[in-house]
Amino acid sequence: MKGDLFIVNIGQIATASGKKALRGPDMGRLLVTQNGAILVEKGIISYAGVQEGPDYEAALKKARAGAYPLLDAAGKACVPGFVDCHTHFLFAGFRAEEFFWRAQGLSYMEIHRRGGGIGKTAKATREASFENLLSSGGARLSSMLAQGITTVEGKSGYGLDRTTELRQLQAMAALDAMQPVDIVRTFMGAHSLPPEFSGRPGEYIDFIIAEVLPEVAREKMAEFADIFCEKAIFELEDSRRYLEAAKALGLGLKIHADEIEALGGAGLAASVGAVSAEHLLKASAQDLAAMAAAGVIAVCLPLTAFVLKEPYANARGMIDKGLAVALASDLNPGSCYSQSIPLIFAIAVLYMGLSFAETLCALTLNGAAALGRADRTGSIEPGKLGDILILDAPEASHLAYNSGMNLVVNTVKNGVLVYPR
Repeated sequence: MKGDLFIVNIGQIATASGKKALRGPDMGRLLVTQNGAILVEKGIISYAGVQEGPDYEAALKKARAGAYPLLDAAGKACVPGFVDCHTHFLFAGFRAEEFFWRAQGLSYMEIHRRGGGIGKTAKATREASFENLLSSGGARLSSMLAQGITTVEGKSGYGLDRTTELRQLQAMAALDAMQPVDIVRTFMGAHSLPPEFSGRPGEYIDFIIAEVLPEVAREKMAEFADIFCEKAIFELEDSRRYLEAAKALGLGLKIHADEIEALGGAGLAASVGAVSAEHLLKASAQDLAAMAAAGVIAVCLPLTAFVLKEPYANARGMIDKGLAVALASDLNPGSCYSQSIPLIFAIAVLYMGLSFAETLCALTLNGAAALGRADRTGSIEPGKLGDILILDAPEASHLAYNSGMNLVVNTVKNGVLVYPR
């Protein structure tokens, strides 16, 4: 779905710029245009700039000649569509009781002993029909549009068997074709250890490498592979074997690293050439330096730390060390049943020490780079997809200033107004 659209009378356009992740101080440099206009032709931005001068007049002439639809921003600000580059949005069942157990101070292992955790969701997802996954996933995607999310990553990992893992990826492919949000699929069969392989993580990784990964790659069911690298789950040796096998099959690499303990997952991400390492609450300074040298993007997930009542990842220190940082929601039914972009803005600016410009970059261009899509989305520039938000505010900085409030008035995807419909 690609459209033509001429957005005029924009109070302010604020965007990161470029076709790759921004690192260090570059994350704090936005392109800001007052009194702007944006022309989208066949889904692609052809003009983004001031509403005067010869380039604007040429864009206006094109729009009039083609009778392009006109959208009057009425002095409101525009930013790029948000990119949520780490979610587990496709699942069945809920785990509300765990939220309250955590609030009472129960540990991860105690929740597991009570029958909670990833295994509970895997059981419900195994039992869910394809149609059920489409229905629940579609409802969550509609909510994303209302928050301005135009590109989202979806991980499998709630099957922990061949059949359900593939069903999750197939359902995401079907949803990608059915609605406007672009879905980037990540295979995460190594999310947890299923009961069939209890106490045998190495054998489970052998099974995934032999029986599932080749089919995922051959049928182009995912662009990336991810693993939960953590002590007593999948440790460094098994994680390396899994990631190297995925890389040999042509999949991009991601890794859940150093969330609970400083195991060294961030260093592993650097050594295998991962696109991103995610969580990083306990990552060592040495491993973060290795990530910076290798160009691995640090994906920080503040909503998960918020729900778990853990210290936030040191995104400020990462940026100061020259890393490219992205922010994402980690939407999932257990540790973070939230996809609140407004809350991410508030936490990042108030508690993680990021500037507004760094936060916007992390949720747009750098999020796109973490999904291998910075060349086509994540910024408002000629040649990029027409993924644009109009905000109920005169300046983009109100995304943080109006703390925790959704300011999205209109969501434009590929030049088509998709919210409100």
